[in-house]
Amino acid sequence: MANHYDNITEIEKDLSGEGLRIGIVMSRFNIDISEGLLGSCVAELTKLGVQQADVTLITVPGALEVPLVLEKMALSDRYDALIALGAVVRGDTYHFEIVANESCNGITQVQLDSGIPIANGILTTDTEEQALARMGVKGADCAMVAVEMANLLQKI
Repeated sequence: MANHYDNITEIEKDLSGEGLRIGIVMSRFNIDISEGLLGSCVAELTKLGVQQADVTLITVPGALEVPLVLEKMALSDRYDALIALGAVVRGDTYHFEIVANESCNGITQVQLDSGIPIANGILTTDTEEQALARMGVKGADCAMVAVEMANLLQKI
């Protein structure tokens, strides 16, 4: 079967972190999970070639405070991509839904308003065990998303 896409320009995925400046905002609520996310994220950023001197970490009390700090960072013109890290674990009240939904909405809005890519690594799980099981993979995924999207937006 003939390839009908020979004349289409495709921008290839680029996971080279060399020269990229990355900002991370991490919630201190559920700190063990947040630090697990951070450890895997920074390890992956380093593996992708991002220099640790080009990474800035800011911690905030909880997931609802993350979007405001991301917005301030996005508007500073100091970062090529941002990463949000944290964990919201379901409890016995409706508070879980509010925090999970509003933090996610805020992160998405900052990304769209600023044009700076944000990898959302705020886990929303039913149990702490689920969050602990996902933190290593999700932290590394966020690093890859941030690098890929920063490179992609620079090429568009």
